[in-house]
Order: sequence, then C-alpha cells, then structure tokens
Amino acid sequence: MGKVLHFSAMRSMIFILFGLLITVHGGSLSRHKILEVERKLKHLRRHSLKTIKSEDGDVIDCIDINKQPAFDHPALKGHKIQMAPTYNSAKEDITVGTRTTRNRNHSRNGKMMNQRGEELLSLTVASQVWQKSGKCPEATIPVRRITKRELLKADSVEDYGRKKPSFSHHQNGQVNKNLDSFVQLKNHSKAILFTVGYRYLGGKADLRVCNPFVEKDDEYSTSQVALLTGSYNDFECVESGWAVNPSVYGDRQTRLFVYWTADGSKKTGCFDLTCPGFIQTSNEIALGAAIYPISIPGGLPYTITIYIYKDPYTNNWWVQYGEKTNIGYWPPELFETISYNAQSVEWGGEVYSSSIGHTPHTATQMGNGQFASVLDFSSAITRMRIHDNSESLKIPEWVTDYSDEYNCYDVWYMSDYIDDPQFYYGGPGRNPKCP
Repeated sequence: MGKVLHFSAMRSMIFILFGLLITVHGGSLSRHKILEVERKLKHLRRHSLKTIKSEDGDVIDCIDINKQPAFDHPALKGHKIQMAPTYNSAKEDITVGTRTTRNRNHSRNGKMMNQRGEELLSLTVASQVWQKSGKCPEATIPVRRITKRELLKADSVEDYGRKKPSFSHHQNGQVNKNLDSFVQLKNHSKAILFTVGYRYLGGKADLRVCNPFVEKDDEYSTSQVALLTGSYNDFECVESGWAVNPSVYGDRQTRLFVYWTADGSKKTGCFDLTCPGFIQTSNEIALGAAIYPISIPGGLPYTITIYIYKDPYTNNWWVQYGEKTNIGYWPPELFETISYNAQSVEWGGEVYSSSIGHTPHTATQMGNGQFASVLDFSSAITRMRIHDNSESLKIPEWVTDYSDEYNCYDVWYMSDYIDDPQFYYGGPGRNPKCP
C-alpha cells in the first residue's frame, strides 16, 4: 500500500514540476515579446516633433519626414524623397464610347439608372477625425501612433499590419457545401469589378464610405482600388481605400489605408506605415486614421476619392486622396514586375475570416452589409477610371464583375442607359443562403 502511495506522490510531483516548467517558459516568452514590443514602440516614436490627440482616441505623431519608418527598409537606404510627382495626375477624364461588359445582370431599367445616377452626382466628401484637433507642420508627416495593446495582440511584431497569405483554398474543417462559392483565396472573399488586358499605369474611383460589422477581432472588411500583377498566390499589389480592421487598428472605426505586397503577403508588405516601404509626403493625411462622416442606408453618400498612379519618370507608385492631395508613394525598389506596370485593376470589397467557405460562415459584412441588388441602400463605387498608355484617364473598355461567394456577398455592375457606370457590391456574410 505504501508503495502505491509513494508512486502516486511521485507522479503528482512530476506533473507539478512539468506545469511549472511550462509556466516559466510561457512567461519568459511573454516577457520577451513585451520587451520586443516596447523596443518597437520606442523606435517608432523617436522622431516625433509634435503630438496631436484626436477626439476619437487616436494619437497622431508629427514625424520628421526624413526620418519616417520607410527608411528602415534596407532597399531604401540613401533614398531621396520625391516631394511631388513629375506626372500630371489631374488630367481630364475622357469617356470611351464603346465598352464591353461581362456581368450577371443584363436587363436594366433606364429611368431608374438615370435617377440613381443623378443622386450619386451629389457626392459628399468625407474627411478625417484627427484633423479637427490640429495639424502637422511642414517637413513632417502625421503618423497614427500604434499602441502597445495592438502590437501585443499580433502573432509577432513582424506579422503586425500584414494580411494573411492568400494561398489556394485548401483548408481543414468542414467545407460549406451549401454555398454558391468560387473561393480561390484561402480565408479571403472578394466582390469586385476588374479589368485586364492592358499595361495599366493607374486606377481611380469614388468609394462610398461605410462601417460594416466585423464579427471577430482577427477579421476585417475593406473597400479599395487595387492594381496587381502576377499569379493569384504570389502577386505584387498596391491598393488603397477604407477598412474596418480591429487587428491592426484596435477598434471598429472605418479608417483610410494603403497596402502593398511583393509576394502575395507571405513575407512582404503591410498596411499603412506599420512596416518600412511606403514613403509619405503629405502633412495633411494620416494613414490609418478614422474617416467621417459615414454613409448610412438611405442617407447621403459620403465618399473618398482614391487614385493610384505610376510616375513614368521615377517609377514610383503614387496614392492621391481626393483630387489634389498626394499622400505619398511606393518606390520601385520594393517590387519587380509591377515596377513597370500592372496587369489588372480592381475595384470592390474584401472580407478576411478563417470562417470563409465553412459552416458557420462569418457574419462579417462587406460594404454596408446590404446585397448589391438593394440599390437605394447598398454600397457603391463610382467614377471607375484607368490610366493606360493614353493621355488621359478613361472609363475601362472591358470589365467583368465577380464574387467569390454570391450568396454571401454580391455584385451588380450598371452600365446601360447611363453615361458613367456604377458598381454596387456587398452583403451580410452569414444569412439563410450563406449559413
């Protein structure tokens, strides 16, 4: 009997010691991450010349333009900032008389289109919340301060601000066979309008600003203009628009973003200035800052205008906000093929969730959460333009609309009986047809 008790006591002691080892090891890892995060935050704030506290809780640091995060990239050592593009981006639009369209909606009500088009002409431009609290001086750039909490929630400091890689759709778990699904990118669902076939040097649009519901902290919903080149799982991309992204911004406000990658987000690229790469020149716009006002169903269509274009002399990819404000650029040293031109231009929405393609599907919304067919209430993108080898921006001659999951997020491209096409997209995510 005593031997049995002795063995039991020994076994309990082993379990206790093993547990202590795990606790100590886990604690050491946590302390290491905390120290790494603190070093990162100190590094980011070391060149702040002025601090602005926004009414929405954000803190904006005015950073010396020559000491901004971009120059920590090894390929940009000694890079001389291009303060303004050599290319004249303010070229007048021209309308292409003949357009070829592929979409799922062929019948159109001409009267409805014209009426809706007139309503969309009354665009109200959205602004940024922090601008009500101050401004950054010349020779500085406004940088939204990353919080310790946001960095600690990331898998690692290196992964913070980066999209999850978009590999082919082979996932563990139960596949949702009830979906009318054409998901090609793992955990990503897109509802877009796109054009291919030319060497694209720019893409532009007015994006209606919405605040979609995002179900989980590691999910996001975006609306953007994007230029891409390469295969679907190893592409180069530059994009800009608005996002609700709790994992990057720590809340569910709608925020302005830029994003880039040179390898399908496997090891390169990030949102905004969260990693070295994008060079900012504007002291007026803060990447990652909240946008206001927000469009609501049946209300005024508040919009932001995004134009991404290539400077033909420097090969820098510029981002323009509104009609006049150049935020900054991605230098060609970050890329390979897109340094010359893009193979496609996309307009539309994207949702990221590990529940995409599975049951239950995520309830994260795209756009304002309404399907594209609900015209008076759904999210819209208007004034879609491209820049190819012609002298001016123009309506693309060939486009197609596409959704990875039509029962979850829908698309509707309108081009008949109206002078300027309109693109509607979005959806609620999980619903009876998308369980």
